[in-house]
Amino acid sequence: MLAAVAAVAAVASVAGAAPQDAWAAGAISEGFAIGEVLDESWGWFIVVGLGAVFAIVITVETKIEERYLGVSQTSEWFNTAGRVIKTGLTAAAIVSAWTWAATLLQSSTVAYQYGISGPFWYAAGASIQVLLFGILAIELKRKAPNAHTFLEIIRARYGDGAHRVFLVFALMTNMIVTAMLLLGGAAVVNGLTGMDISLAAFLIPIGVMIYTLVGGLKATFVADYMHTIIIFAVILTFVATVYFVSPITGGVEGMYEKLVEAARLNPVEGNAAGMYLTMASVGGLIFGIINIVGNFGTVFVDQAYWQRAIAARPQSTVKGFLLGGACWFAIPFTLATTMGLTAVALGVDLTPEQVQLGLTVPAAASVLMGEIGAVLVLTMLFMAVTSAGSAELIAVSSLVTYDVYRTYKNPDASGKKLLKVSRATIVGFGLGMGGLAVILLSMGLSLGFVYLAMGVLIGSAVIPIALTITWKWTDKYAATFGAIAGLFVALGTWVGVAASLPEFGGEVSLASLGNNYSMLFGNIAGILTGGAIAVIGSLIKRTKFDWNEMREKIKLVDISQAEVSRLAQDEATLAKAFKFSLRGGGIMTLVLVVAWPLPLFFAGYVFDVAFYSFWVGISVVWVSVATFFIVGLPIIEARHGIAKVARRQRTPEGGAEGGS
Repeated sequence: MLAAVAAVAAVASVAGAAPQDAWAAGAISEGFAIGEVLDESWGWFIVVGLGAVFAIVITVETKIEERYLGVSQTSEWFNTAGRVIKTGLTAAAIVSAWTWAATLLQSSTVAYQYGISGPFWYAAGASIQVLLFGILAIELKRKAPNAHTFLEIIRARYGDGAHRVFLVFALMTNMIVTAMLLLGGAAVVNGLTGMDISLAAFLIPIGVMIYTLVGGLKATFVADYMHTIIIFAVILTFVATVYFVSPITGGVEGMYEKLVEAARLNPVEGNAAGMYLTMASVGGLIFGIINIVGNFGTVFVDQAYWQRAIAARPQSTVKGFLLGGACWFAIPFTLATTMGLTAVALGVDLTPEQVQLGLTVPAAASVLMGEIGAVLVLTMLFMAVTSAGSAELIAVSSLVTYDVYRTYKNPDASGKKLLKVSRATIVGFGLGMGGLAVILLSMGLSLGFVYLAMGVLIGSAVIPIALTITWKWTDKYAATFGAIAGLFVALGTWVGVAASLPEFGGEVSLASLGNNYSMLFGNIAGILTGGAIAVIGSLIKRTKFDWNEMREKIKLVDISQAEVSRLAQDEATLAKAFKFSLRGGGIMTLVLVVAWPLPLFFAGYVFDVAFYSFWVGISVVWVSVATFFIVGLPIIEARHGIAKVARRQRTPEGGAEGGS
């Protein structure tokens, strides 16, 4: 199982040679110095050069598909990838779309703050949403197979009023996610190279915008796959360096000794015995709850995930989401367990502001591997920001095209016109992304603050949206009012708790609003209020909905009869997939948030060296297996298309395979 780690060990050994001792001494005694690790030219190379390379590669790949695989860039294909994506690429796209800057940075931040519980709660608390979303994904295939966005489903069921309300929540979600991507990405580029943070925020989206403009959703899937390979390769390099190569860390036993000593010098408040190596962490558990609630919003209310469900083949939908969720778990769990705790073990000294900006991983990598470590972090982060950013670009493009332009401006728009609107939206939002990040930076908001606050702002819409596609008795007034009322209750609770905290003197400020308890109660209040109103109101009204109306009200655009026949679905197969999603998603959720962590929390168990070694072994095996599936399965599934391109054998237009 450790073959993947062994394969990169040689690279890690070279990377870890010369500058380690100097960097370690500097970090332990002087702290992490902003802008001192790399020359500013590295920032330009990564942000502009790498962006241009991917734009060219993905554009060429898109043109090859058009020439040899019968792909035609209609509005349907641009926004749905022909609805023919297979399991492997679906899983890779989910992993990539869910690998934000926060996945790499915030997960290691909570490892630095709370110890080994932080990476687990980040990974578990953000995996279950993808696992459970598989249920909604297959319900979408069964009940609204023609949908381009989840808001079309809401309009078909509830009408224009509710549609407008949830459109606001959807666009707010896309802006929050985009803001986090750029806040984290720009902060790390600035922190490692000294490149102007505002300039970095503006330039990062440019390359993404180019290949998304050319190839639409399918281009983002291919880019997702390539980006994810690089992310896994970097993580495996760090794993090999920390546990098998570097003399600084001393392997697993050396890490254990250093973490025990770090807890002796600086005990963690709220952790059992003040230790970093324990799941019995009050701060870690509070973060876990906030993480679970907030991430339900950024999956269930984010068009990017609905779009992946729409693009997947019916028989691949559930398997793709379950596999994607399981493989994604390995990224924050392994990276943060490795690099977040390495920062603690090596005594990397970060200011509170640097911690909130997400600079734990770049600092640890720079200490451990010098310039090469910094370059690897920059590359990995750029992959995460651009791949997730492309998902947000095409998501916003679909919302504006189908839920604004086609719905309210031009209901009879042709496919060609809709394609123009989609591309214009990509340009507009792509250029506006950087401006949004700069505004948030000027307000003093960091990645950590926005990440914890997202559930307050969008959590109230989660249960009403889920009930819309799963429960025939959901009432439109109850669902809509639940989302609105839940938002105001969440905001009121958030501010009220912040004002009641004695350590801040009753002042409402960014510091008091960012407190764990303010965030915790605000997040919980939003999702529970929205859900309670939607359920209770629907039970009182008892308005039954006929699912057949979905097919009648949501129309396909610019699609041939051959493609309609190809998309025909077998209800028995979908029903079987639905049962599988309930069992698979439900069991994995119970394991990740109940059966695994809670016994360790309530036991107050502090890891000994044997159990810590076992824990590290789990993370290494998990990331190795995940790498195998994410890298290998899409190639296996695309072998026929690859063979056609190699033979220069063309597929007739309209008969696109597209399922690579």
